[in-house]
Amino acid sequence: MRFLPHTDDDRQSMLATIGITDMRQLFTDIPGEFHISKGNLQLPEALSEAAIVRKFTQAAERNRHAGNTRCFLGGGTYHHFVPAVVDYVISRGEFLTAYTPYQPEIAQGTLQTLFEFQTMVARLLGMEVVNASMYDAATAVAEAALMAKRITRKSRTVVAVSVNPRCREVTRNYLSQQQGECVEVACADFSTDVDALVAAIDDQTASVIVQYPDFYGSVYDLTPLREACDAHRCLLVVTFADASAFGLIEAPGCFGADIVCGSGQALGIPMGFGGPHIGLFACRQKHVRQMPGRICGMTEDLDGKRGFVLTLSTREQHIRREKATSNICSNQGLMCTANACYMTLMGDSGLEQVARRSAAALQKLLGGLPEYVKTAAGAHYNETVLSFADEKTRQHFLSVARENDIFAGIALEQMMAGADARHLLVATTEMIDEQDVDDYIAALEAIR
Repeated sequence: MRFLPHTDDDRQSMLATIGITDMRQLFTDIPGEFHISKGNLQLPEALSEAAIVRKFTQAAERNRHAGNTRCFLGGGTYHHFVPAVVDYVISRGEFLTAYTPYQPEIAQGTLQTLFEFQTMVARLLGMEVVNASMYDAATAVAEAALMAKRITRKSRTVVAVSVNPRCREVTRNYLSQQQGECVEVACADFSTDVDALVAAIDDQTASVIVQYPDFYGSVYDLTPLREACDAHRCLLVVTFADASAFGLIEAPGCFGADIVCGSGQALGIPMGFGGPHIGLFACRQKHVRQMPGRICGMTEDLDGKRGFVLTLSTREQHIRREKATSNICSNQGLMCTANACYMTLMGDSGLEQVARRSAAALQKLLGGLPEYVKTAAGAHYNETVLSFADEKTRQHFLSVARENDIFAGIALEQMMAGADARHLLVATTEMIDEQDVDDYIAALEAIR
C-alpha cells in the first residue's frame, strides 16, 4: 500500500464529495472514441508488492553487466568510460537534490556549476552562447527548428535523412503544429548528400538541419551548406550524437553554424537504458534572445564580489506565455553537473585521447573485415554501416556474437522504418580495445 494509499472507500468518498459516482465522469469532455476500457488494455492480474519485487529481481538477474560485454552499439547512445569521481560528485546531496536555482542567493554553487558547464560546452562546440540545458538531443533539434523559424520568419525546414531518425521524428511532430513544411532530403550510400541539400534550399527556407558526424558516422565538409544558407538567408543547424568527436574533428562552430544542438550523453553519462540523458544547445550571440531554455550568467554584487544568476529565462514559466520561446519548463541540471565534472577531469588532451581511441578502434575493425562484409565509403569518425549478403547471414552473426558476449551493433531497420535488413550500424568508443576488435572479426570469420 506504499504506492497506492487510497482504498476503494477513500476514492468513493472523494467522488461523493465532488458530486459524482464514477471516476469516468471526470473525463466526459473527452470524446468517447478516445476512451480505453479496462478490458482492452489486457492487463495481467494484480500482484502483491513482494511478488512484484520477486518478478523484477528475477528479470534483472538475466541481464549481462556492461563490464563483461563488448559493446559496439551506437545510434545516439554510446558506451564511454565514466570516471568514478563523476558519480561521486553528482551523488552529493547538494547536487542530487537541487531542482532549479530560483533563489540565487542560496544557490550559488548550482549556478556556478551551470555557468562552468555552459563555458566548457561553448568551447567544445566552437560557439558563442550555450544554454543550461535541454531534455535530450531530439527535443533540442526540434527547438532549433522552431527557433530558426522565429528568427527568419520563414516557414520551410529542410532536414537531411542522415539525421538520427528519433530526432527527425520529434522534429516532424513539433513542426506538424506549425505553418509551413518540413522537407526531408535523402542521403546517398549512408552519407549526407550535401549537393542534394544545397539544391533543396530556397528563399522560403528557415533552416537546414544536418547531423555531423551524421547518423551513419560519416564526416563531411559543411562549407558548401554554409555558403548556400548565406545565399538564401537561412540558418544552418548542426546536430550531433557523440560530443566526444569534437576532441578530434573540427567543431560545428568552426564552419559557421548558426545553431548547434545534440546529445551530451558521451560526456560522463552512462548509457542508462536510454536515459536520463541531456540535450546541449548553442547558438550565435545575436540569436540569444530566441534561444529556448535558460542561461546562467556571472555578475558582481554591490560589494564587487563575484556572483552567479539566471541571466535569461525565456521559457513560459518565467515570463508571459505569448513572450516565451519554448514551453520547456525544466532542465537536466544534474546531467549538466556530470558533463561539467567529466570535461574538467578530461581536459582538452583527455577528450582528444578519447576521440582518437574511438576512431582508431573503428579503423582497426574496418581493416580486418572479411571480404563478404561490405562497408560504407568515405571518412567516418567512430560509427559506420556494415552490409551483409542477406538478413539471415546478419542474424547468424548477431547470434554468434551474443554467445561471445559481444553486442555487435544495431539492426538498421530497428531505427529506420523500411531500411534494408542486411545492414548493421556499428560504433566503437575508447572502451573497445584491440582484443575486442579481434574477437568481433573472429565472430565474422566463424560464420563464413
